[in-house]
Amino acid sequence: MNSIRNGRVLSLNTVKNLRFMSQLGDLGSGAGKGGGGGGSIRKAGGAFGKAEAAKEEEFFYKKQREQLKELKTHLHDEITFHEEQIKRHQEAIARHKEGVKKLDTQ
Repeated sequence: MNSIRNGRVLSLNTVKNLRFMSQLGDLGSGAGKGGGGGGSIRKAGGAFGKAEAAKEEEFFYKKQREQLKELKTHLHDEITFHEEQIKRHQEAIARHKEGVKKLDTQ
C-alpha cells in the first residue's frame, strides 16, 4: 500500500527496510564490521563512530514515527472523505426514489 502525501510516497516496504537497518550488527564500530563506510567518523570506529551511529539510528527512528503519523492522518482523512461521499450518495438515492414515486402516482 502506497500513500502520497505532500509529494512524498510512504510505503510499508520503506518501514520494513528501516527495521532491517537496526539489525546490521555493531554499528559505528568501523568499516567492514557492520558499520559500513558511512563517513570518516564512522570509518574510524570507536566511541565517536558509535555515537554517530546512535544519532543516525535515532534520526531514522524519528523519521519513521513521523511518516507513520502522517500516514495515519492521511488514512483518517480518506475515511472521513468517503463517509461524506456515502452520505451524499444516499441522499441522492433518496431524492431519486422520491422522484420515481411521484412519476408512478401520475
